[in-house]
Amino acid sequence: MKAIVIHEYGPPDVLRYEEWREPVPRAGEIRITVHAATVNRVLDVSLRAGKEKARGPGLPLIPGVDCAGIVDAVGPQVTRWKVGDHVAAAGFMPLEPCAEDGKDYVGPTGMMGIHRPGGFAEQVTVPACAAVAIPERLDFHRAAVVLRHMPTAWNLLVHVAALKAGETVLIMGAGGNLGTIGIQIAKNVLKARVIAVAGADQRVVLGQKLGADFGINYTTQEIIAEVMKITDGKGVNVLYDNIANPRVLPQAFRTIGMNGRLVTAGAHAGPNVPIDFSHLYHKRITIKGMPGHRSSDLPDCLAAAA
Repeated sequence: MKAIVIHEYGPPDVLRYEEWREPVPRAGEIRITVHAATVNRVLDVSLRAGKEKARGPGLPLIPGVDCAGIVDAVGPQVTRWKVGDHVAAAGFMPLEPCAEDGKDYVGPTGMMGIHRPGGFAEQVTVPACAAVAIPERLDFHRAAVVLRHMPTAWNLLVHVAALKAGETVLIMGAGGNLGTIGIQIAKNVLKARVIAVAGADQRVVLGQKLGADFGINYTTQEIIAEVMKITDGKGVNVLYDNIANPRVLPQAFRTIGMNGRLVTAGAHAGPNVPIDFSHLYHKRITIKGMPGHRSSDLPDCLAAAA
């Protein structure tokens, strides 16, 4: 089969398109003919450049931390999937053969594309327990994107923030991956009132096109004043921020109302941000950081996207 392989770290030209041995599914595994795989900034680009050596990747390596495609072979002891099924897989999974439901597995785990061959190939094997069925209305491209980014946003809003219908959420970074997905989950799934915040007009407009009720450009508008105007001085119930911009987040934090929640799974513009502790305790605010997701949410994410 053809695959993209990294034999050494470096610039983009270390990615080699070459013949590679065809993978054979072991017990409890399936083989997927790949139709789509996303490019991840940290786990693909930085890894290729040699900036993620602490994660323990072994070379040579087929990168790609997700994929979507069609099952073309099943290993021994697999009854859950059959040839022809449309599935997607991403992230952490068992590295050794295991039962197809993944229960009672106590062996090592790792991320596809880092600790086991990834999705940048014509075929890839994954544990049956790591695959998720793709709904009929969702194509492979969208399924791969959804499975890579949507579960984190879903976990933050549905479980960590426990955002409820009618509550108001302030979404920072409205034009980014977690921002655009967060807007759609908050509005279409949770039926919340959404305020999209970004640093450029086109990004604010994008957030509103995706369903945000209000938009704020923090480079030309005062976040606190605008939010208080929108909420009649009550502030927001949830602040959703995965950026940690030290110039902007302190203002956004002051918009959180009584018993509000700040949730986050990212800090690439920080990580150090000053916050007003008096506002924290006067408003009884809860701050929760929670990367990742619950595996039980994956079918819900794909269904919502469909």
